[in-house]
Amino acid sequence: MEKYIGAHVSASGGVENAPVNAHEIGATAFALFTKNQRQWKAAPLSADSIRLFRERCEQYGYTAKQILPHDSYLINLGHPEAVSLEKSREAFFDEMKRCEELGLDRLNFHPGSTLKEISDEACLTLIAESINMALERTRGVTAVIENTAGQGSNLGYKFEQIAYIIDKVEDKTRVGVCIDTCHSFAAGYDLATSSGFTETFEHFDNVIGFKYLRGMHLNDAKKELGSRVDRHDSLGKGTLGIEPFKWIMQDGRFDGIPLILETPDESLWPEEIKMLKGFVK
Repeated sequence: MEKYIGAHVSASGGVENAPVNAHEIGATAFALFTKNQRQWKAAPLSADSIRLFRERCEQYGYTAKQILPHDSYLINLGHPEAVSLEKSREAFFDEMKRCEELGLDRLNFHPGSTLKEISDEACLTLIAESINMALERTRGVTAVIENTAGQGSNLGYKFEQIAYIIDKVEDKTRVGVCIDTCHSFAAGYDLATSSGFTETFEHFDNVIGFKYLRGMHLNDAKKELGSRVDRHDSLGKGTLGIEPFKWIMQDGRFDGIPLILETPDESLWPEEIKMLKGFVK
């Protein structure tokens, strides 16, 4: 197996530009938004965009397992209010459908927030229901739950919360997990020390299971361990340091999935990708 390393690249001007942007920074994986992430509605993907996206992925050697699309930040699949929940569910279904049209096999999303109006369990149950509804209406796309920093009322910062959602998803072959290193550290998982790193991923395997891992976001953190603050930093410049990224690159459990930078300084991406590739043994 091998490591697929890339970044969340721009799809400005059309999704078909994302593979080009990824190729230009030396990436062997990439993430993208298939629509404007700050708007609820978007025009359907044109036949030309779909064709060009598929052609360019083939041209530059990107298969579905190397691509981790991300949904809109507006979506809250555990929204406590019926009207807003319905809006989020429709938007999520639309994003899953877009992935299907593009030949992509996974969609990464932040699970949801209680907005301090309902219990964690009620919110997690709504999220699972939302996933079930989207899976019923689409084919071939896995819903990939990203762990969060636990900022505000966001859920998914504990592995147990993600396991709770997965347990309630009917088709377990189409649910997965994306682990963000910055979010994990902010949530209290000590990836900065060798023993903490080992313990965290043993815990992950016991509670969720590596069979569900469909991608990772590789980000250093601006804030300290357990801060519950979601602030990414460039690799080696934050509180996580460079060691955890070496450990990930040298660990076979993280082979064969998109490993995606969402670090704040895009000008450093080519160099960060090169550095990560250099860590692979």
